[in-house]
Amino acid sequence: MPMEKTNKTSVTYKDAGVDIVAGDALVDRIKPFAKATSRLGVDADLGGFGALFDLGKLNYKNPVLVSATDGVGTKLEIAGHYNKHDTIGIDLVAMCVNDLIVQGAEPLFFLDYFACGKLELGVAEDVIRGIADGCKQAGCALIGGETAEMPGMYPVGTYDLAGFAVGAVERDAVLPSGIEEGDVLLGLASSGVHSNGYSLVRKLIADHGLQLEQEAVLRPTKIYVKSILAGIKAGLVKGMAHITGGGITENLPRICAGEIDLKSWEFPEIFQKIQAAGNISQEEMLKTFNCGIGMIVVVASKNAAALKKVFEEQGETVFTIGKVIAGDKVVYI
Repeated sequence: MPMEKTNKTSVTYKDAGVDIVAGDALVDRIKPFAKATSRLGVDADLGGFGALFDLGKLNYKNPVLVSATDGVGTKLEIAGHYNKHDTIGIDLVAMCVNDLIVQGAEPLFFLDYFACGKLELGVAEDVIRGIADGCKQAGCALIGGETAEMPGMYPVGTYDLAGFAVGAVERDAVLPSGIEEGDVLLGLASSGVHSNGYSLVRKLIADHGLQLEQEAVLRPTKIYVKSILAGIKAGLVKGMAHITGGGITENLPRICAGEIDLKSWEFPEIFQKIQAAGNISQEEMLKTFNCGIGMIVVVASKNAAALKKVFEEQGETVFTIGKVIAGDKVVYI
């Protein structure tokens, strides 16, 4: 039976706050970004129901897939405050691919989830351009994602991000492996706060007068993939700890116990300012922030100099920060 005609105004999805046309326009805008990240194994264009990747095109003999998912926390609030959205996507990729590489996995592809109250094409385009930049730094392909416009769930002018990465490693090369007491701990310098501890940073800005320059507070998380892969290829890496939430204190014990010499590097200026503004104890700093060390790499003492040279040739700043000890905790000296 046909619907009865009424004099009521017809309501559309757009009237409810969801603009499908804008979503389609965003897909068209970001296709060139995704295409620029293409790598061997990519087997589909952006926009399909699912993203395809042909692992058979790579030269793995007995591969294990490794997956990771993460976000960037309340650093999004800082990006919104400054209305600068072109690097937050790098943070998103970094948080995922740096977790893959610690298990020896080469990142292969990445997908993103972008949710907002109202889709602002310029903002979304900037965010996804940053995601593509991060993928290029990591050598992985941006092969898909989801844009969700959800009025009522998110205030207009805000958005949330999540990322998903998949990598591969030969089964007999999964890390960590062979770590033993006396191995050396190399620390790779961070680029700044990365993407952890921003709730505390925001509190210090709001309540304690902390002043940080925009460039410093939004500096994107460093992506260590290519440097670490060079070390792995040289056969020198035993294991790694990505220094994220929980700092060195909680992340290093996920692979080994360690003795850390706090005089082996100096806290970068941004962490000194954060510590001073909140009168924060050293213990609290070390379990909240990376404090200048974004990745810790375990290497046999006889190979430490060689691995340090490999990393420095890749452009990393490297510190010899300690050694592996017996037990299950970090000891600071």
